[in-house]
Amino acid sequence: MLKAENLIFDYPGKRALHGVSLSVEKGEIVALVGRNGAGKTTLLRCLIALSQPRSGRVTMNGLDIHQAPRAAHRHIGYLGDFVGLYDGLSVRRCLYHAASVSGAPKAEWHSGLRRAAERLGLVDHLDALAGELSRGQRQRLAIAQAIVHQPELLVLDEPAAGLDPEARTRLSDLILRLRDEGMTILVSSHILAELEDYCTTMVVIDEGRLIDTGSSESRNNRFHVRLATSRADLADLAAKVKGVVAVSSENGLEAMVTLERSAAGPETLLAALVSAGLPVCTFGPEQWRLQDSYLAALVAQPIPTMGADEGS
Repeated sequence: MLKAENLIFDYPGKRALHGVSLSVEKGEIVALVGRNGAGKTTLLRCLIALSQPRSGRVTMNGLDIHQAPRAAHRHIGYLGDFVGLYDGLSVRRCLYHAASVSGAPKAEWHSGLRRAAERLGLVDHLDALAGELSRGQRQRLAIAQAIVHQPELLVLDEPAAGLDPEARTRLSDLILRLRDEGMTILVSSHILAELEDYCTTMVVIDEGRLIDTGSSESRNNRFHVRLATSRADLADLAAKVKGVVAVSSENGLEAMVTLERSAAGPETLLAALVSAGLPVCTFGPEQWRLQDSYLAALVAQPIPTMGADEGS
């Protein structure tokens, strides 16, 4: 759906992106993570034609977005890391304005406004001025503006900033719901525990370079088994189950079992282990720890050397 090829971006005296290439598939929720100053916001802005890279190319559904930015923006929603609202306008007017500048047909403005307001819990605040809203309400309004035209691609830069814990939970639910309705989402955040709740793919950027990608879905076929009492034959019995391709167990008390993607399902594995007389007390998919994956990627990253493209 979205493809970036060899993006290079320079600020005066500093190269911010070093030949970044990235692909985002339709229906993904991609988490872009990295240190402060790693290049996350710069990359996001280049990906949606708000910043012009020195070189490289970005296409969305085959359209070069830097050659036709207005056409691309009709299908892109964006929430920047700075919430820009017209404080003198009502929430209703803010949403109408966002719908109009997105290029959405006028006939769709009202339905888009109602849908966005309902999704973000703003129906009771439509006549309030944006400048009178609380910080959390302003953030919700900014997100509503980003989705009022029902974009195909939603790009969120620190969307949970200013939200209380309850609102953050609702945001996670909203992101999953939007994905289920067909939206593709690219989100940058420092709150890795929350990204873990909904992202399908992680992209790590450091010093303007992509250093790692990982998928939660790639681990959906790995299951953790724990017994009430140790059994020396745990690994042997699990390995005999149809669809099992790998088993790792060090103490006969716990095991990590990998299934074929085409296997009948984890219920077959669990039923076979119980039928074999194993005292299974916990069973479930391996938990994808985004923070662990992120830290591992940073530790594995070699120190970059100066190259011809560094600039001065």
